[in-house]
Amino acid sequence: MSALDSPTVAAIQMSSLGEVAPNLALAGDLLAEAARQGAQLAVLPENFALMGARETDKLGVAERDGEGTIQDFLAETARAHGLWIVGGTIPIAGGEPDRVYPACPVYDDSGNRVARYDKIHLFDVGMPDSAEAYRESATFIAGTPEPPQVLDTPIGKLGLSICYDLRFPELYRALTAAGAEVIVAPSAFTHTTGSAHWHVLTRARAIENLVTLIAPNQVGHHASGRRTYGHSLIVDPWGQIKAEAQTEANEVILARIDRRRAAELRSGFPCLAHRRLG
Repeated sequence: MSALDSPTVAAIQMSSLGEVAPNLALAGDLLAEAARQGAQLAVLPENFALMGARETDKLGVAERDGEGTIQDFLAETARAHGLWIVGGTIPIAGGEPDRVYPACPVYDDSGNRVARYDKIHLFDVGMPDSAEAYRESATFIAGTPEPPQVLDTPIGKLGLSICYDLRFPELYRALTAAGAEVIVAPSAFTHTTGSAHWHVLTRARAIENLVTLIAPNQVGHHASGRRTYGHSLIVDPWGQIKAEAQTEANEVILARIDRRRAAELRSGFPCLAHRRLG
């Protein structure tokens, strides 16, 4: 099987800190490791460049679209390693003084930005039977739902989603209808929700759409006191876990995508063509 039929992808698990510089240094090391192991595309987790002590910390490091330290780092790293990089999420200024866009940029192996997806589902929730609560809309601006973000890459047609999006299967249907063969879900799932739902949600989204799902996650305790779940995953279109982070630490996981097998599944098990609603 050729490299085109069986490309290698990487999910980068991080325990990001409350300052940008050490996070970029760490991400650089992990991306270099992914490239050394043959990855053609690597995906960073949500908020990879900053997990601040306060939700408002992101406002102080927000960048204008297309310029800034974080975006320059992603472009230069992609170019240096000849590696496609999905940049988790980064805070992009959106014209409001107290809110920014949670943007997922994609860079090709020449360092050109080729896509940007802004998270459309914001995590405004309280945990059952707990005081734990989150309100992303206080500091984030939701993106526009249409059109679904799907782009051509060396590993196939790539669909973009982020973290809490995993709970909204209609987005994944739209990405699949737009041609996605692989979907990324850079995440910072809490330990509470992750221990209950992370494996179920990631595998379900892969199974019901017959896509490969690449889901890097944050892990451990962060400056805010928030604890994230880890267990970064690469799941194949049959729902089999091809790679999973095994530690509560920074880690690179890799897997090969069998594009021929994925095409055979869609042809021989045509559940997507059997839909009667939507």
